[in-house]
Amino acid sequence: MTVKELVWDMDGTLLDTTPVVPAALARAVRALGGPGVDADDIVAEYWRGTPEVIMEHLVGRPLMVTETEVYYRELEGAEGAPYPGVVDVFAALRAQGRALAVFTGASSRAAGMLLRSAGLHVDVLIGGDHVSRPKPAPDGVLLAAKELGIDPVDIAYVGDSPLDLRAAVGAGSRGAAAAWGHLYDQAERADVVLSGSSAGT
Repeated sequence: MTVKELVWDMDGTLLDTTPVVPAALARAVRALGGPGVDADDIVAEYWRGTPEVIMEHLVGRPLMVTETEVYYRELEGAEGAPYPGVVDVFAALRAQGRALAVFTGASSRAAGMLLRSAGLHVDVLIGGDHVSRPKPAPDGVLLAAKELGIDPVDIAYVGDSPLDLRAAVGAGSRGAAAAWGHLYDQAERADVVLSGSSAGT
């Protein structure tokens, strides 16, 4: 199987958002009358999907659209720093004429805000709001393949979380583990492990 295109996870893979996203979500939850939660509590709920889904779970009730805006106001101006090597890798891929594609469990709106703040421009952005099932379901990887116009078997999905790697398996794609990410688990099977402290190694 030849890899023709890469699809990237965002949080913990392209961007170190651990200082900003959990804090913004925690503040939003408190503002909406939910319990006090910390970064670990928030990260433990990432598997649920979009920020809206996570907030509803933690607040304990359905939220109106106007209420979910609280999170985006908290996120406004936040910067998710690219991991070392990411900018260079993106530049090299762009120079080769390769597409830059991202599938993230975050909403496409939040992802767009964070990627722009980091100076990363992508051709395809699939957010958790674009699919009916969150990772580890393969829906986002399959949708990315469709948007890229290639077969899923020709994709490698790069992500730090076991859920990312399982999504790749479900799509019939290759799974590339981003070992620098905060959710990397060496016990999770991957087709290749991108090791070291940067995306360029």
